[in-house]
Amino acid sequence: MSSERSQIPSDPGASIPELRVTPDKFVTMRYAGASGDFNPIHIDDEFARSVGLPGRILHGLWTMAQVARAQTEAAGGPEHLKRLSVQFRGMGLPEQEIVVSGTVREANGSRIVIDTVAEQGGNQIIRNAEAEIEP
Repeated sequence: MSSERSQIPSDPGASIPELRVTPDKFVTMRYAGASGDFNPIHIDDEFARSVGLPGRILHGLWTMAQVARAQTEAAGGPEHLKRLSVQFRGMGLPEQEIVVSGTVREANGSRIVIDTVAEQGGNQIIRNAEAEIEP
């Protein structure tokens, strides 16, 4: 159990603390090794460009993990995150900051639902994300 205190407000419309993270140029290599997803669009710049991408792109599940991280850090620990759903809407790139933000949609004593987005360079790469937190 985490000893951290929750930073999630219980008022609908209130914001949770933003998470800002800049993935380094090697994150796709490390994530490929950890996940087993060696799709060349994630690890080979030349291949990624040959299929019309600007270069290597982030793994979608790595980006989703940053959304989960924002929720768990704000909630005071991972034991508070009960459900997470996301819609992938864009490609994330290494070495560019990602900002994860969220707004409380509903709250009752035992449940808080947070609408969340992850943006990079003004583009929503994850949107319509919903986290359910148990305070």
